Amino acid sequence: MKQKTDATPAQRAVLDHIKQRGPAQVAEIAETLGITTMAVRQHLYALEDQGLVEFEAHDRTGTRGRPSKRWRLREEASSYFADAHAELTVELIANIREVFGERGLQKLVERRTHHQTADYRTALTGASSLREKVRRLARLRTDAGYLAGFETLQDGFLLIENHCPVCKAARACTGLCQQELDVFQAALGPDVSISRTDHILAGARRCAYHIRQKKAERR
Repeated sequence: MKQKTDATPAQRAVLDHIKQRGPAQVAEIAETLGITTMAVRQHLYALEDQGLVEFEAHDRTGTRGRPSKRWRLREEASSYFADAHAELTVELIANIREVFGERGLQKLVERRTHHQTADYRTALTGASSLREKVRRLARLRTDAGYLAGFETLQDGFLLIENHCPVCKAARACTGLCQQELDVFQAALGPDVSISRTDHILAGARRCAYHIRQKKAERR
């Protein structure tokens, strides 16, 4: 068994790329990072030796040659992304539930939601458009360890969180996930609609939220 070593900064860049964009081919990674395909392969093979990545064969229907490789992260790569002291958090949740009951835990989640909502509303104050609100929200979530970004859609925006630093805690206390939607809705305002389209806890690679402006009601 090979000794585990820390990923180099260049290897971390490769891990970050796959984490944020999902399984990728060598050429895609090379283009984004601005390095050669040979360098990307060397990084991937080193990461593979450490048990952090693996590849899947991708059938190029209608083309000749062998199937292309798409590289993806293994579960072991999670240690390179923020976990927000997962084990301690889960233990605290269990203790709170044991001492104060389910209602006591819910009150704690509600208090956290109250403070987080106030912080997010302050951060989004003065935003001149929905796009600017979503951009600021993505920055807030990135600062919190969610590797967030957003895409423009025909009818709004897609807020994307490529990592969940509180995943284990959210499994232990599902109210944490619901409070995220509540916080986002309160911060974005009543004239904005938001719904979750992808959920890591449901088996998706990422969490994603569809955000759009509500249509004005006809009188």
